[in-house]
Amino acid sequence: MKEALSRREFLQVSSAAAAATALPGAIATAAPPPAAGPYKGTFCMFSKPVPQLGWKELAQAVKSAGFGGVDLTVRNELGHVMPNRAAQDLPKAVEAIRAEGIEVPMITTELLRGDDPTARPILSTAAKLKIPFFKPGYYRYKFVDVRKELEDAGNQFRGLVEVAKQCGMQAGYHNHGGNVGAPVWDMSRIMDTLDPKAAGFYFDLLHATSDGGASGWRIDTNLVMPRLKMLAAKDFYWAKDEKRGWDLKTCPIGEGMCHWKQFLKLVAAANFHGPISLHLEYQIEGVSDEQGRALSRDKCDTVMAAVKKDLDTLKSLVHDAYEGS
Repeated sequence: MKEALSRREFLQVSSAAAAATALPGAIATAAPPPAAGPYKGTFCMFSKPVPQLGWKELAQAVKSAGFGGVDLTVRNELGHVMPNRAAQDLPKAVEAIRAEGIEVPMITTELLRGDDPTARPILSTAAKLKIPFFKPGYYRYKFVDVRKELEDAGNQFRGLVEVAKQCGMQAGYHNHGGNVGAPVWDMSRIMDTLDPKAAGFYFDLLHATSDGGASGWRIDTNLVMPRLKMLAAKDFYWAKDEKRGWDLKTCPIGEGMCHWKQFLKLVAAANFHGPISLHLEYQIEGVSDEQGRALSRDKCDTVMAAVKKDLDTLKSLVHDAYEGS
């Protein structure tokens, strides 16, 4: 009886001590979670802003700005490699870029279907070059019957992913405003049917914020995290235009509405070390167009100066998230 009483007393004291540590201001407090450690992935520059630069010049400019890699455009719209020339030119481009000490962890394509005649040549060539990730094109809502349009997009994407899987490539789908995948919920239903080793997300906080508002980006982040392949880095704010009304304006990293600090802490906690692709998509008056592309070859240096400034900001944000301020 005495022994049992002692045991009860011990349990009561132990419970009280545990409860005390949970109270605000209690002496015994839980230790803060350890820092995630340094980010081990590659900071890449999306090559879209400087289409005038050749492969070697691109690599030199990217290296000078402080990047470790290039997110190389393999598409018709001012791409650095034309899709119908991928088998011949992609190896040359990658060789020239790597000769400058810069990697190519990902390529940006316009691919939508597995039966696209350029799909297998692009993906098989990239795989042979040990490029692990590619970004497909966009499936656009026609807003006639969105359920049917989503079904059609899913069938096309599955066919493309099957070809990518056969070639040894991983697809990262980009959540871009106005398209299938912009709210993430729609594309996540398609992703659930696919091998996570072959298909995942190329997540864009700008579009998650502009489409999802105050809390939508948090929901989207939670959805994509188990399948996160790559990150797109850019920023924006809403501005009122006299003709168009409220309009999305892209801007330098850290100067807009995206919650980069909070977001990157979630990314670090998930131990993400995939490529982070920096996008410059804001206009520099007299230097670049509305999508951030240099107006001419002689404007590329000014564009790259802006890119470097954004990269410095991004690196600081990533360092703080992964290693603590």
